[in-house]
Amino acid sequence: MSDESLLPHILDLATLDLGQVPKDARNMARLSLFDWMVVSLAGADQPLANIIRNFVATEGGVEIAAVTGGSTRLPARAAALANGTISHALDYDDTHFAYIGHPSVAIFPAALAAAEEMEGSADDVIDAFLLGAEATCRIGMVLGRDHYDAGFHQTATSGAFGATIAAARLYRLDRSAIRTALGLVSSRASGLKSQFGTMGKPFNAGAAAANGIEAASLARLGFTASHDAFAGPQSFLNAHHGVHDGSKQIAGWSFDNFLFSSVSHKLHACCHGTHAMIEALLLLLANSTDLADDFEKIEVEVAPRWQNVCDIKTPSTGLEIKFSYVFLAAMVLRGIDLAAYESYLDSLCDDADLIALADKVKVVGNDKIADSASRVTIYSADEDARSQNFDLLTPIDSIHLSNRLRAKATALVGSETAADLWSLVDSLEDVSASDLANRLQMSHK
Repeated sequence: MSDESLLPHILDLATLDLGQVPKDARNMARLSLFDWMVVSLAGADQPLANIIRNFVATEGGVEIAAVTGGSTRLPARAAALANGTISHALDYDDTHFAYIGHPSVAIFPAALAAAEEMEGSADDVIDAFLLGAEATCRIGMVLGRDHYDAGFHQTATSGAFGATIAAARLYRLDRSAIRTALGLVSSRASGLKSQFGTMGKPFNAGAAAANGIEAASLARLGFTASHDAFAGPQSFLNAHHGVHDGSKQIAGWSFDNFLFSSVSHKLHACCHGTHAMIEALLLLLANSTDLADDFEKIEVEVAPRWQNVCDIKTPSTGLEIKFSYVFLAAMVLRGIDLAAYESYLDSLCDDADLIALADKVKVVGNDKIADSASRVTIYSADEDARSQNFDLLTPIDSIHLSNRLRAKATALVGSETAADLWSLVDSLEDVSASDLANRLQMSHK
């Protein structure tokens, strides 16, 4: 598959008959919807949520789609912008390691807003999301490591294309109009990793969702765009540090299996790149309770790319802590619950005990370690070394994953709201898109 053949491949996916969608992928999408609604409600009271709600409210417009934590409806693009931003506020949403991005926060807001506009069902939201998410994974893999390492935030860049496909599917665009929409969003897809640790990171997700609605809406109205803007000679792929001839890696890919099925859900409220380290360290401490008080140093081996993302040595805010291997390791040693978003306080950055513990943690890049994995070694004062490997892609059966996500939901939004959301997602056949959106407007307290 050449770079030029990527566009017809993605168009085939965008127009795929729903009977061809793998069941395991659809089941995973339902779990991601539940998780996305949980983190959206949990983030609805964050400072950035108030700012973005107030911002989109000042623009007014036709009352179409709900905004998380708000009381009014706004145009679909405005709602997608707000909901994408709010749902990524806690950085507690799912990640796909095949392209290093967060699919749900960029695509569900666009799918939900478009489905409300079209008076669709919750099942319509799931179906549109899944096709958009799969496209995001495949486009992201074609863009590859060079794109990410150059500084682009794949959640927003690849995600904008997925959001466009989700919205286009709900707007019932034909193949030609979807091609136009992809051409249009090629000029809008953007997002930088330099925003990490600030409100700019969740804004990247909101912008991706809004860009998807905008591009699909304009194509629906007959707006035109270059058909080469996506993957042609001077396209998004070529201009944004995509790997040369990167489409070769997906040669022979079919739609029998969806990459999205291997999405990983967060169980700690920090950058997903740190989670393998956290799990490995927790296992070490569980097996040897004395390690937390008696060690000389800790060595954390990670894929080198993560050192440019979550290796902040001296965080100055609670947000920056979420991107600091050394500080997060220190918090685990102190017994601080990293699953609780209240744990990430600005004041911890000046905690002398945590700083001292963090100074004992050394982060080492190892190109033999997968992006989803980590190896942690604790050295005692007598030079005894104990190591633990952990890979986030180790399969988890659906029942166990469901239980962990429900436990996470209970911790974030309380048992009553968690049970209510689970019941809602468990009966999607009887639920409308507006029912989902209305639930996001309700407080979880």
